[in-house]
Amino acid sequence: MTFVNPVQIGDFAVGGGAPFILIAGPCVIESERQATELAGRLADLTARLKVPFIFKASYDKANRTSWQSFRGLGMDEGLRVLAAIKARYGVLILTDIHEPWQAHPAAAVADVLQIPAFLSRQTDLIVAASTTGRAINIKKGQFLAPADVRHAVAKARDAGNERVLVTERGTSFGYHDLVVDMRALPMIREQGVPVVFDVTHSLQLPGGGDGVTTGLAQYIEPLAAAGVAAGVDGLFLEVHEDPTAAKSDAQNALRLDRLEPLLRRLMALDAITKAAEPRPAGAGR
Repeated sequence: MTFVNPVQIGDFAVGGGAPFILIAGPCVIESERQATELAGRLADLTARLKVPFIFKASYDKANRTSWQSFRGLGMDEGLRVLAAIKARYGVLILTDIHEPWQAHPAAAVADVLQIPAFLSRQTDLIVAASTTGRAINIKKGQFLAPADVRHAVAKARDAGNERVLVTERGTSFGYHDLVVDMRALPMIREQGVPVVFDVTHSLQLPGGGDGVTTGLAQYIEPLAAAGVAAGVDGLFLEVHEDPTAAKSDAQNALRLDRLEPLLRRLMALDAITKAAEPRPAGAGR
């Protein structure tokens, strides 16, 4: 494995041989009550297991398959909900932005600004996010080879932001399907940037339904285990109390009651993988 200089977010490091972080939450804020209750349960679980945790939820899903699909509460209300969750539980917050003007308002609440995969080549968006001083999570576009994400990372760094993560979320594979090439994880890490593996979005079948994206949630556990064994610095999971009732990504979200056993398995794998990771000369363990 390649040693990756850590990126500091809040009180914990991402990379550098540290245990994986968990980025988890619902695809979209469905209501204040739903997001708040789920955030509380995730915060309790991760604190008990000592897993570094960032709560993720979108205030607006601008890339839904159909214009009739639920998009969220909107920016103002969504950020208010996220700010309340942050204050109540003391968790870090990640949310995505879609246009450059959204960067600074979102950064007033979020600790990490996410660049959606479909927008990972949008220079103005990456630069605007980078100038906020917040950590940046760039999702690798489904259309990009692993080596090509270096250009997006360079845009953020050239804008003065070294706190950059890259998230792998699968590559387009024919119609209505994605595939994860496990080689992509070390290939991206070889660029010196921490890698997050978005397991649940990698199991999407984009547009596979009648105006909706479907998915293969039954394969979340084996795919997550494979990613951790390959060596990642973080995991990204969409989690829902009842995925069948979710208003977005219902067919590729992890049911909440399956998270704890999965995390325990992944923590054991991570400890084995990280024990073999090289460290700079003179660095302690």
